[in-house]
Amino acid sequence: MFYVVLLAMVAGFLAMRLYSVLGKRTGHEQPLPRAAEDRPAIAAVPRTVDAATPEPREIASRNIEPRAEAGLRSIVAAESGFDVNQFLEGAQAAYRMVLEAFWKGDEEQLGYLAEDDVRAAFAEAIAARVAAGEVLDNRLVSIERAVISDASVSGRDARITVRFDADIAAVTRDGDGVVLAGSLTDAVETHDVWTFARTLRSSDPNWKLADTDEA
Repeated sequence: MFYVVLLAMVAGFLAMRLYSVLGKRTGHEQPLPRAAEDRPAIAAVPRTVDAATPEPREIASRNIEPRAEAGLRSIVAAESGFDVNQFLEGAQAAYRMVLEAFWKGDEEQLGYLAEDDVRAAFAEAIAARVAAGEVLDNRLVSIERAVISDASVSGRDARITVRFDADIAAVTRDGDGVVLAGSLTDAVETHDVWTFARTLRSSDPNWKLADTDEA
């Protein structure tokens, strides 16, 4: 059974748009903060109910790299309702939600989506941005591809890593709205790797962003 992030709490927000994007920072958009021990920041994933158990042929799809297959099978064995395709849809929704919340400085929304150390890193980065008098005017254009690159289970703790290839337009402005860096007319190709984590068979259906890195 796969879970779409905070479906109950942010149903309206999710209904907006599912096609999201993020990726490799290129210098003109503020990079995502890294949590303690150089671990990047991250968010949560959507859920679905009563999904059919994936057959082996579904796991070996074009959106899954070979090294992730064994881990995904372990997750399916622990929770037979887990659905790979719906997980990827949810991951893309979470991707957009986290990016937009971070760019807007919405710490409350980030708190729902990220693990504690990641949430703290986001808050620190937002505070630094405010202190510098900078405002991010970033826009997601499209997610070209989302691929599960790795998956693992340790005890009941599951982790799934997703690579996002996307286009993003980013601008940094000062407090008066003057552009300091970037352009909204040129979308930049981005590549990012996010890891989502969840305790299997727990009462909490949400996958939370546990790690981010550049591809």
